[in-house]
Amino acid sequence: MAFRIIVLAKQVPDTRNVKEDAMKSDGTVNRAALPAIFNPEDLNALEQALRIKDGLTDAEVIILTMGPPRAADIIRESMYRDADRGYLITDKRFAGADTLATSYVISKAVEKIGNYDLIISGRQAIDGDTAQVGPQTAEKLNIPQITYAEEILSVEKGKITVKRRLERGVEVVESTLPALVTVHGSAAPCRPKNAKLLMKYKHAKTPTELQTINDDYTNQSIRNKPYLNIEELSLDDLSCEECKIGLAGSPTKVKKIENVILQAKDAKVLKDSEVEIKNFMTELITNHTLG
Repeated sequence: MAFRIIVLAKQVPDTRNVKEDAMKSDGTVNRAALPAIFNPEDLNALEQALRIKDGLTDAEVIILTMGPPRAADIIRESMYRDADRGYLITDKRFAGADTLATSYVISKAVEKIGNYDLIISGRQAIDGDTAQVGPQTAEKLNIPQITYAEEILSVEKGKITVKRRLERGVEVVESTLPALVTVHGSAAPCRPKNAKLLMKYKHAKTPTELQTINDDYTNQSIRNKPYLNIEELSLDDLSCEECKIGLAGSPTKVKKIENVILQAKDAKVLKDSEVEIKNFMTELITNHTLG
């Protein structure tokens, strides 16, 4: 049986362009007002999964993402980089989910996919910066977790070895499998899209997308090329309790979003002196500008 890796990826609003209309009246993010991008640290996670696949004779990388129908773009982007297939968790009833509700739904989707050896995700998403979804998912699945991974060193004999990036250094840890690993932004960047894979998967679609373009998802091209089928999972496909999903299952509420612009107000000129540089660094650390 192939070594199966599930990569948790997310399409996020580009928070570098936050404006006044970035938040709805109910405290949720107005995703339509911001461009959508592949969450950066999830790309780091995808690269780690692909490196494991490169080193094994039989491995499969599956992308799992939760979001609106347009989030299928994340799955296609992953397939262009050599992921094998993907699942889109999408249902209006999941809207407004915080980390608690999101990790609950993801854990149910992972259980439905089943037979996994490793789950990899980015450390955190730039639209929330909580770093909670990965660890919460591991807890709900009752599997070990390793956070802040910078490099997956080896996967062998039911064991994984990982180098972690910590605040003041690194450490190497081991865990049994299956396990969940969250990947730090200092990990290797993801490989570029492959031209041949782009041509192969550019017509991959979800059933919803095929219906939107008035195509029949039972048509000949899909039946003859099943790898072009991106599967969708709705609430009806998962064994979720409705009280634990969406806004109803989300105790976290956003009060307001504020766009903060940092402006330099003064400058300090240093002489070419080790003493002055050392004193300046001490000052920055003392007032928490650094560290």
